[in-house]
Amino acid sequence: MLHGKALPCEGNFQFPAKGFFTVLLALLAGLAPLRADNPPKKIALSDFPAAAVQEVVVPVPSEIFAVLDKLGNPNWKTELREGKVRTPEDRVRTALLLGNVIAEGFVAVEAEDAERVKELGRQVLTLAEAINVRKSVIARSKSITDKAEQRDWRGVRAEFDGALQDVRGAMDELNDHDLSQLVSLGGWLRGTEVLTDIVGKGFSKDGAELLHQPELVDYFDRCIGSMPSRLRRNPLVTEIRDLLRKIGPIVSDSGDHITPDKIATIHELTKAVDRRIVSGGDGT
Repeated sequence: MLHGKALPCEGNFQFPAKGFFTVLLALLAGLAPLRADNPPKKIALSDFPAAAVQEVVVPVPSEIFAVLDKLGNPNWKTELREGKVRTPEDRVRTALLLGNVIAEGFVAVEAEDAERVKELGRQVLTLAEAINVRKSVIARSKSITDKAEQRDWRGVRAEFDGALQDVRGAMDELNDHDLSQLVSLGGWLRGTEVLTDIVGKGFSKDGAELLHQPELVDYFDRCIGSMPSRLRRNPLVTEIRDLLRKIGPIVSDSGDHITPDKIATIHELTKAVDRRIVSGGDGT
């Protein structure tokens, strides 16, 4: 809830000034672009005013991660997944996986792992083809590979950003709005898994406060609730909604009450769902 009013699933979404991590994870989820040429040297939640945003892509700007670096200089290489993903037959899992892979791409950029970035760029193209929007990302996929070889990390970020804008735009043109929302959810879940791991490894009250994001969790719950019953009954979507309702009370707390154990709980829940998105079945 925001200012006592129900949050809509579609259209503009407004974040409170104190919800810095809400904005960060919204970026991972494809809800808002945010840029800063000179990132702050410390976490200052008051520096982030409420901003009306629109659903776009899954950008993870380096400027935002530069703020997280102030909490302990994360080792991004240890956050990367290994291996390739198989394209699911299920369009629901394909959409979730596409967002998940894009979020992974930004982690690879932070780790400055050129080979992993190129592989993820190819995976984006394959997954986009599976949901009939391949044409929208052909040029982006090639550019990701080219810029990774040049170690142009800013350029790679821009291409990953643009790839999801193009994919989601194409999906909306095909009236696949619900699948477009699932792309956002897939990115948010992978981003949350990574970021809770980072915050948990270098616990502090400031870091815990970054997890205070009830508005975003409520937003996603409402999005699932507005989907057709055939999507809501999908086992993976049902599991994600259950996850949202489990972590909702946790992220409603302020940083003073979000303990390392609670952060670990969010991490393990999102990690388990991400495994099922990537592997299907039980995620093993």
